[in-house]
Formats: sequence, C-alpha cells, structure tokens
Amino acid sequence: MPKTPAALTNSSELTVTELSSALKRTVEDAYGHVRVRGEISGFRGPHSSGHCYFALKDEGAKIEAVIWKGVHGKMRFKPQEGLEVIATGKLTTYPGSSKYQIVIEAIEPAGVGALMALMEERKRKLGAEGLFDESRKQLLPWLPEVIGVVTSPTGAVIRDILHRLADRFPRRVLVWSVKVQGEGSAEQIAAAIHGFNALPEGGRIPRPDLLIVARGGGSLEDLWSFNEEIVVRAAAESMIPLISAVGHETDITLIDFASDKRAPTPTAAAEMAVPVRAELFVEISGYERRMMLCWQRGQESRRNELRAATRALPGLSELLAIPRQRLDGAGAALPRALKANTHAHHRRFAQASAGLTLRVLRAQISQATHRFTVSGERLTLSSRALLRQRRDRFAGLEVRLKASKSANAQAQRNAIARDSERALRLAERAHRALATIVLRQQARVLASGQLLAALSYRSVLARGFALVRDVDGAALHAATNIGPGARLSLEFADGRVGVTADMDRATVAPREAKAAAPKRVAKPVDQGTLF
Repeated sequence: MPKTPAALTNSSELTVTELSSALKRTVEDAYGHVRVRGEISGFRGPHSSGHCYFALKDEGAKIEAVIWKGVHGKMRFKPQEGLEVIATGKLTTYPGSSKYQIVIEAIEPAGVGALMALMEERKRKLGAEGLFDESRKQLLPWLPEVIGVVTSPTGAVIRDILHRLADRFPRRVLVWSVKVQGEGSAEQIAAAIHGFNALPEGGRIPRPDLLIVARGGGSLEDLWSFNEEIVVRAAAESMIPLISAVGHETDITLIDFASDKRAPTPTAAAEMAVPVRAELFVEISGYERRMMLCWQRGQESRRNELRAATRALPGLSELLAIPRQRLDGAGAALPRALKANTHAHHRRFAQASAGLTLRVLRAQISQATHRFTVSGERLTLSSRALLRQRRDRFAGLEVRLKASKSANAQAQRNAIARDSERALRLAERAHRALATIVLRQQARVLASGQLLAALSYRSVLARGFALVRDVDGAALHAATNIGPGARLSLEFADGRVGVTADMDRATVAPREAKAAAPKRVAKPVDQGTLF
C-alpha cells in the first residue's frame, strides 16, 4: 500500500546532487562491466576534445555511449556510423542531463559480416581517394640487388621466400621483423614500410630495390591488420615497388589493391621478384651464339663488298697516265721559260743601274744629311722640354710625399696611442680577472680541505676509536681474522702502539721507535687526494 504524503513528512530530505550521486553509485555497482551488442548511431567522428560521443541502438532501445580520448587512440577497430559492434565497458550516469550511458573501453565488430561490411566501406573510401588507381602503380625491377621483406621472422613465410630466392636467383635480403596479427601489428607494418623508404641511397644499410609484405594464410580476423587504413596508405605512399603476399590465393586484403603487384602466396612473390638464373644463362648463351653468327655474316658480307669494290677500281697505269703526260709537257717547256725569265730580269736590272749616277747619289746624301740635322735639333728640344716636365712633376710629387708622410706619421701616432690605451684597459681587466680566479680557487681549495677533513678516518680516531692493522699494514675488521700471538698495530689519534694478540687478552708491546714522535699524525693508508 503506497505511503500517503502525510506519512512521508518525516523522511530525510535529499538534494538533487545527493540523489544523483546515489543513483550513480547504484548503477555502477550493479553493472560494473557489461558487453553490449548494438548498432552505432549518431557518430560524427571524434569531438574537438578527442572524445567520441554516440549511441548504441537495436530494434527496441537506445543507450548513449562515450569513448574517452586515450582509449580511442589505442583502439584497433574505430567506431563508424551504422556498424554493428560488441562494446565492452562500464555503465554510469551523467547527472548533468539525468541520463545513463556506457563508457566504452573496447569495441569489436559483431561477427564476420560486420568485418566484411567494414572492409567494403573502407575499400570504397580509399578507392575514392585514388589509392587503388592503376596509374599510381610502379613497375617491378627486373633484377633487384636488395630485397626488403616485411614479415614475422619466426614463421615459415620468410623461410619459403629465402629458399625460393636461393633456387631462382640469390639476392641480398633485408628482413624487417614485425607482428603480423594482434594489437599493434598494423602500426609495426606501416612503420616498416616507411622505414625502408627512409633509408638513404648509398648508406651503411642499403636501400632495397623491391619490398615484399608477406604473411601466411588465416581467417579474416587474423589478416585484419593488412586491412587497416594506416597499412594501406603506407603501401600506396611507398616509393619502392611493393609486392603484397598476404594469405593464400583466395584471401583478399586491402593492401593487395594498394600494392604495385599482388602475389597469391609468399612463394609466388619470390618468383615475381627475381628471374630464374639458369634460364637467364641459357638465354644469354643463345644471344651469344646469335650475336656470333650475325657478326660472322656481317664480316663475310663486308668482305664480298670489298672484293666487288676492288674490281671496280681502275688500274695504277690508268690513274697516272694523264699526270705523266702533263709532266712530260712541262719538262719540254722548261728550258725556254728559264731563258725568257733570265732576259726579263736582265732588262729590269739594266734600267735600275742606269738611274744610279754620281749626281743622284750626292743629292740623296745631301737630303739625308739635312733630315738628320733637323731630326737632331728636334730631338734636343724635345729632350729639354721632357726634362722640364719631369722636373716639375717630381717637384709636385715631392711636396705631396712630404705632406702624406707627415699625415701618415700622425695617423700612426694616433693608432699607437689607441692601442696603448686598449692594452692598459685589457691589462687592468686581466688583473681583475686573475684576482677573481685566485679567490675562487682559494675558496675551492678551502672547501675541498674541509670535505677531506670531514671524510678522513682521523676524525673518527679523535673521538676515541682505534684502527687495528696487521704486520703488513692492512686494516682488520673482525676478531676472527686475528690468530693467537699475532703482531698487531693499534693506531690512535696521537700515534701508534704495537701489541701481541693471545687467546684471552691483548698484551701491550713496547712502543716502536717511530711511534715515539709526539703528536705526529701518520699519513692515512689509501687516502687519496681530491685534486
């Protein structure tokens, strides 16, 4: 029977906050951790704060959900609108709006159908960005020098690849060890692809000419790391040609579409990477035989052409007939030509000698003498004028030299004065710096001396303790190390005393001559310096 308002008059009052807190504790205690299956609704991506807010719904109900920023960054499967998932988390309330919600800690697709739907959605998204276009794909090198393999080093995949490469054409192989399934495997695979591309040309570690991303067969969940967006983008961005060899022939992953070549198995990837060495030897031998036959046929053809050209050339007598005839004609005409040339030169000589009379020679000598006299006078005048110009120029230079000499001397005096003043200032600064350094070193020496005195065992001896040594001067720490009749040395603060040990008590022996020195502190054994 419900209570009347009068019966509730004596009930304790609760504030809204107290009531909300009580409800929050009740819900969290009753549903600490739950697994909820539902469809993601209202997901618009992470908030500006990094947190994700959405709802899980089915045919009859809906519950609000939240994923905190740190949890979202570590999730293998990211939430997507319309994806049916199984969420694991704890149930709580939000007092600000009087509603309950689930704080999700892990999320996974609800079955293989959800994974396939997620894969198809991701394939459409990445395909729309052009990551799967054929125009982006590169040609594989015909014979790579270095092959980089991204796979697990403990599986059979790497052994199959190495054996196939050794059978076909041995090449240098660099293996980047990664996890091929499980948490963090996608990040390791993407990092390996980026790492191979980041290797410099000609570095200590050679940069591969070809990459193979390989893994054995498995279920869709086992191969899911190769469907992650980070791995697909790394494969599409690789500047090194890449072969994907994930799973068996029937297994399809998104990296197959982004890679430059897909191999049905890891062994087939090795066969795509290199040709068969024996077949190359056979092919090269065939090319060599064909080249030799072609060379022989070419030589024979040229030899026949040379014989035909030789037969078409005229004989030596035919080539020299006309030049020989011209030489005979020139030889016959040479005596007449020499006589005619001699007569012509004799006539020109007779005409020249007729003009050389005594009067003509005297006139020429007179003209030459006159020209010589005039030239001598002009030379004398020119030399005097040049001498006056040089004397005037030297006088001007002498005046300028004296002026520049005095100015230079004054400038040097000013520079010497400035340097002297600067040297005095530097000397004063050096004296001050030296004094400061000496004070600092004195303070350090004083502090080190105080530290040495505080750490020395002599201060312990001054408080009434003694140091026991054996005959070799080694310190003794326990009575079990002392045999009967052993010679010992007791060191006090003011000196040393020699004693003899027996079974019951120690007998004081006469003091050694060296211990008689009054108040002399012996140098501690193994006491090093701090400097």
